[in-house]
Amino acid sequence: MDYILTTTNLTKTYGKKDAAKDINIHVREGDIYGLIGRNGAGKTTVMRMISGLSMPTSGTYQMNGENRFGVGVLIEGPGIYPNMSAAENIRLKCIAMNCNSKAYIDELLHIVGLENTENKHAGSFSLGMRQRLGIALALVGDPKMIVLDEPINGLDPQGIAEVRQTLERLRDEKGITIMISSHILDELGKLANAYGIIHEGRLLDEFTTDELATRCGQYVTVKTGDNNRAEAVLRQLGLQNIQTDIPGELHIHEGLERTEEMTKALVQNGVGVREIFIRNTSLEDYYLSVTGGEHNG
Repeated sequence: MDYILTTTNLTKTYGKKDAAKDINIHVREGDIYGLIGRNGAGKTTVMRMISGLSMPTSGTYQMNGENRFGVGVLIEGPGIYPNMSAAENIRLKCIAMNCNSKAYIDELLHIVGLENTENKHAGSFSLGMRQRLGIALALVGDPKMIVLDEPINGLDPQGIAEVRQTLERLRDEKGITIMISSHILDELGKLANAYGIIHEGRLLDEFTTDELATRCGQYVTVKTGDNNRAEAVLRQLGLQNIQTDIPGELHIHEGLERTEEMTKALVQNGVGVREIFIRNTSLEDYYLSVTGGEHNG
């Protein structure tokens, strides 16, 4: 398998605390790789190391099989000059990296959807536009991989959609590999096709979207006006694997073929059924099962 990035026991220690410990990540070329974890779990530490912004205490990494930095990066917000236009911001970085040409700058602006902002100062951009400018800056120099730390954090739904479309375009049209962290797991699930879960400085699991579906399978979701009574009725049907800790819902991890029977029994016992449907286990469900705790960002 062709990996554009691999890390081997990558570790960063501050004093006596391991911010990241023995991290072994494998990112395939062309992936959008979602890095998941709570605040302080070690996501940003790992991203800073593979971007060359922080040196590992121990361990190694390889980009395309070589020990060198070769990624574009957007960590802790885009570094933009608010009194300059998007094109001027990009031009400054292009000059520093010896790739300054109007055609090149215009292409980057087009890729991130900022081609019609010639005379507008970046300081007046929406947060989503600033994030897309940050992505354009990360693309200067034509890296094969970019690393984005929380690029959709704080965006409104339109901003999130615009950033998502930009990243999909980079993958599909430019073949760029992307590592992205996000607290919004529903949105990350729409974008990424591979994931790593970091918890308390350690990588607990790596998996693809297909592997997630295979591991987790499906379950029946039931929403009623009286879930306690509904649970009792369902248990009378012999259903025992019922999850009750989700507010307002029951999750039945068996009997997928018995939804009609479940509905009939509930109604006959006077339980009003608001919804009953089969759902795939979500990325957030799996994250919580692996980390054994609540997801608090």
